[in-house]
Amino acid sequence: MAAAGAASCRSPLAWLFALAAALFFASWYLLLDSTAGPAAAARAYQGLRLGVSGGRRPGPGRKCDPARALLRVYMYDLPPEFHFGLLDWKPPGFGGGVWPDVRGAVPEYPGGLNLQHSIEYWLTLDLLASEQGAPTPCAAVRVRRHADADVVFVPFFASLSFNRHSRVVPPARDSEDRALQRRLLEFLAARPEWRRTGGRDHVVLAHHPNGMLDARYRLWPCVFVLCDFGRYPPSVANLDKDVIAPYRHVVANFANDTAGYDDRPTLLYFQGAIYRKDGGSIRQELYYLLKDENDVHFSFGSVAGNGIEQATQGMRASKFCLNIAGDTPSSNRLFDSIVSHCVPVIISDEIELPFEDVLVYSKFSVIVRGVDAVKKGFLMNLIKGIGGEEWTLMWNRLKEVEKHFEYQYPSQTDDAVQMIWKTIARKVPSIRLKINRLRRFSRFETNKTDESPLHSSSWLQNQGP
Repeated sequence: MAAAGAASCRSPLAWLFALAAALFFASWYLLLDSTAGPAAAARAYQGLRLGVSGGRRPGPGRKCDPARALLRVYMYDLPPEFHFGLLDWKPPGFGGGVWPDVRGAVPEYPGGLNLQHSIEYWLTLDLLASEQGAPTPCAAVRVRRHADADVVFVPFFASLSFNRHSRVVPPARDSEDRALQRRLLEFLAARPEWRRTGGRDHVVLAHHPNGMLDARYRLWPCVFVLCDFGRYPPSVANLDKDVIAPYRHVVANFANDTAGYDDRPTLLYFQGAIYRKDGGSIRQELYYLLKDENDVHFSFGSVAGNGIEQATQGMRASKFCLNIAGDTPSSNRLFDSIVSHCVPVIISDEIELPFEDVLVYSKFSVIVRGVDAVKKGFLMNLIKGIGGEEWTLMWNRLKEVEKHFEYQYPSQTDDAVQMIWKTIARKVPSIRLKINRLRRFSRFETNKTDESPLHSSSWLQNQGP
């Protein structure tokens, strides 16, 4: 009985002790939470707004961890004249550095057709975000030592340079675009990072077909990020070493699209330039074959006036959208079709499609050989043979994959920026193989002069004033 009484006396004391301890720890937790509550709430809201998944995106003010990144990138600190200076951005104050602070407002890129080749801008912003602590999925992270990097990024806005500065302005004998290319080659030729690898680990962006028009022939060892290979010889650019990136679409996204098969009255849609040279001559042939067909819209159009608005409305009201080779194998029309959820009909024998190693285009588009497309009746019979059920499967798939073709800042998981980084990352083993093969006999080299094409001085000396 005495033992039982002692136990019963100790039981309330133990219960009171446990209760006091629980209250103490609870109050301590609430105190800690209250000190960081607003910041934590802001981070949670930011994560929901930006579509964070997998815990990879850092909170505000936190930089990406290179050890967890898919791709580690060394980026040259080129002067602003090569990148954001082309957007009329100037470093703030004396000694303000060469890069904008991307944690706030960022320099704006010009609109219209300029946007379709703006890839350099979006990738550079994402690299800066990875270092400065702005929101990013952290697939690619900027590192400060070449030895820690998988690739070297050359931040030259080549497409914008061509669009804005390709014309010669008297009394100059050369355009500013060519002068920038020349200065870029001079910069690279002097860099130890280039000399170590002969440029084979360098990533150069020239998405506009005429971007880097002169320098491309000296940069052939690099990894190019291009829209297609139409104006490149295979010795300079090819699918083995280079990356095909999507255009940025010009028409707006079709949000909350419920316009299914029966809600789109036009069977087949095309609006654009009809008379083109080279491989684009097929447009003229198709025009004469299709212009009188019922439920087909095939007409001339441009971005002038309300051309973009007309194209937006036309694509959203159509089941299928023609994407025909023009002066080059590709155009932004394919990506306008994708975000309009108008099933693309691709007729371009030389086209290379972005991310085709991970995306099956036949699940959301129809690809036709040019020789078949110009046969009388072939194309119409093919399109009419795709019923509502099959079309709806492709329509739904378009809505699933359109995120992969979206350029935006801040970048989001699996958008176009992150898909490009992942594609470059898949090139890294091949890049390393080429560099290692290059170094096979390095112990026997007494003359360390690089055999890179950049060190052929005659080109540099003969370009411009």
